[in-house]
Amino acid sequence: MASKLLRAVILGPPGSGKGTVCERIAKTFGLKHLSSGNFLRENIKSNTEAGVLAEKYIEQGLLVPDHVITRVMLSELEKMQDQHWLLDGFPRTLGQAEALDKLCDLDLVISLNIPFETLKDRLTTRWIHPPSGRVYNLEFNPPHVHGIDDVTGEPLVQREDDKPDALVARLRQYKDVAKPVIELYKSRGILHTYSGTETNRIWPYIYSQLSTKIPPIHPEDANQAVRAGE
Repeated sequence: MASKLLRAVILGPPGSGKGTVCERIAKTFGLKHLSSGNFLRENIKSNTEAGVLAEKYIEQGLLVPDHVITRVMLSELEKMQDQHWLLDGFPRTLGQAEALDKLCDLDLVISLNIPFETLKDRLTTRWIHPPSGRVYNLEFNPPHVHGIDDVTGEPLVQREDDKPDALVARLRQYKDVAKPVIELYKSRGILHTYSGTETNRIWPYIYSQLSTKIPPIHPEDANQAVRAGE
């Protein structure tokens, strides 16, 4: 079962709990969690050509275009050819998905389908530490000290597009861009969609699906998964 390296992608709108699900998958199944946001930050910090380009767009509050993010991600994936991995934040667009096709065949695409009201509630109480990308939620994952990052002691910020006025447009934009990507993977029979308002209730089903593809390295988490879904 483990002879073939697993190539997986997770899709979901802002606030869908992708980060939490990715952490659990990485820990339970030993997949390498590859976050496009982390790779972008590393490239910007290292002052790579792609990083310099990406920073110019980010500073203007614009989305990093396909050709830049694709260059960053494919370069990183080339280094990961001997590992199981889970992509998070890439591909976001049909163009990015087509570029990924040239590098590998995906085995599994997880899509998180979370109600709008839940996303709105999560995002309006979300604060981040921009240098690291660490995310806190005042409702269920608050920092030890209000407004302060647990690790560095630096201030947390609320993204402008997490504020209520910007949220509706942001979520609508995600839906419009993601739809053709979801349809592509659905047509290939590799898309598995999980719906709900709580990550703990969705997790057992994701766990079961992944277990058919790759054996868990921490099977004791199976019992936790079953209990969470009761």
